[in-house]
Amino acid sequence: MDARDPEKSRTVTIVIPGLSAGGTERIVSLISEHWAKRGWRVSILTFEAPGTAAYYPINPAITVQQLGSAASQPSKLGTVRAATHRALALRRAFRKSLPDVIVSFLTRTNVLTLLSTRGLPVPVVVSERNNPALQPFGAPWHWLRALTYPRAFGLVTMTKGALEYFPKKMRRREWVIPNPVELPQAWQERRGNHTLVAVGRLVPQKGFDLLLQAFARAAAAAPEWSLTIWGEGPDRAKLERQRDELGLNGRVHFPGVTERPGIWIETADAFVLSSRYEGWGIVLLEAMAAGLPVVSFDCEWGPREMINDGVDGLLVPAEDVASLSGALVKIMKDDTLRRQLGTTAAEAVKRYSRERVMAEWDNVVRDALQTKHKLPS
Repeated sequence: MDARDPEKSRTVTIVIPGLSAGGTERIVSLISEHWAKRGWRVSILTFEAPGTAAYYPINPAITVQQLGSAASQPSKLGTVRAATHRALALRRAFRKSLPDVIVSFLTRTNVLTLLSTRGLPVPVVVSERNNPALQPFGAPWHWLRALTYPRAFGLVTMTKGALEYFPKKMRRREWVIPNPVELPQAWQERRGNHTLVAVGRLVPQKGFDLLLQAFARAAAAAPEWSLTIWGEGPDRAKLERQRDELGLNGRVHFPGVTERPGIWIETADAFVLSSRYEGWGIVLLEAMAAGLPVVSFDCEWGPREMINDGVDGLLVPAEDVASLSGALVKIMKDDTLRRQLGTTAAEAVKRYSRERVMAEWDNVVRDALQTKHKLPS
């Protein structure tokens, strides 16, 4: 490390596919904001087209460079071309700026970042944000991850289960850092509209097909309740068709992505997480912080680490529709239980404060700077 003031002259580059709505995008906005306020020079590289707006606020002091690299194409050859184009664009950007530390998010981006920094004197920290055991990537990406991750300075995951999925050689240094939660006071005001809420991309991972089955079983027991599923994705038409076939038209709504972060919390009286698997489940944590009673599948990974079953939320076996339906009935029919679970949940998640989590990310960068090295070729 050179003679510059280590607290004021650090340059950190964050790499992420884009800055749309999502848990990873949110943590990037928080981390970059925190580091910028510390006086560090922070830049964010994305593959989005120039001019694409960020969903979460980005500090004006942060440089956002949109590389405009095309997404993967349906054919294998198109995928290879797109990945090569992205890796070359990243390498050009890194060679030009030569930051002190690079922090990359999400598997494919991590692989491309490690490939593009080969031979450059910059430590790269990679962060896995999903469930690496279950998230589908395809054989080539699995092979590339095994090839490149040993070259990373270190690996950050959000759960111990995710970390232990990787063999030791793929995590030369390791950190488990959960997502933080911090909500405006207004988000803790319930509206009393008997609205059950779920949030996520409309994709199979989120299990909304299972949630619709469970709500269909529970609906007759709580006729005043409705279900709102916030989010957008390729399964919208399929889920809307399933809703109609189950006779839930008028009881289940798909309003899309919220215009601003947090609107879904303001409209909720209870929250449900129906995912088949998760990397962490930040929306579950946000719901608990807002004092919402929560019901969740005990999927890998995340919910079990957040919820003490029966104390600050209800956990049911993963993908068990009957158990989920029973838990929903219990929540919807019992006002006292909802209040008790919500109050306890809000207190329990204080251990995930923004200050604590940001301090852990500071330590990651500090370790990288103290052991700054030329990546193995």
